[in-house]
Amino acid sequence: MTTSPGQTDQQSFHAVRDDFVRSWGALGTAWGINRTMAMIHALLMVSPEPLCTDEVMEALQISRGNANTNLRELVSWGLIHPEVKPGERKDYFVAEKDAWRIFCIVTRERKRRETEPALRVLNDCAARSEAFGTKEAETFHRQMAELAEFVELTNSIMERVARSERSQIVPRLLPLLK
Repeated sequence: MTTSPGQTDQQSFHAVRDDFVRSWGALGTAWGINRTMAMIHALLMVSPEPLCTDEVMEALQISRGNANTNLRELVSWGLIHPEVKPGERKDYFVAEKDAWRIFCIVTRERKRRETEPALRVLNDCAARSEAFGTKEAETFHRQMAELAEFVELTNSIMERVARSERSQIVPRLLPLLK
């Protein structure tokens, strides 16, 4: 069987796309999400058309349960949303494709899921340790208060960045990065 040049290009493109999806999945674990969730996000992000659960399962060779769980989680993050196609009973999914919006969504979610709970723990430990009069307790209290102050500053920066329009924040950040 011979392949036409168009088929070869299509196969080569799919290999590049699949490499991206796998790599995005591996990077996702460093960002605090599971590999499959990141791979589904990557697949939907680069898909020109909405995909249904069956198409996601086939492309990534994952189970229906795994696909459904991770699609729900991506919807809850706001990184993808379901789309109804007229005459279809299946849900189709579309990913946010704007890089700045993706960054803002992930920043808000990480703040909500990670730094806000950490701040609550730090503030609680600082408050509960304040009354003890030992040197060890004073050192502990001071460390908790300093960490809480740092996390609070980080939270406020993350919140400002996540609420800002790209056109407002990027020009302000560029001079700081040079």
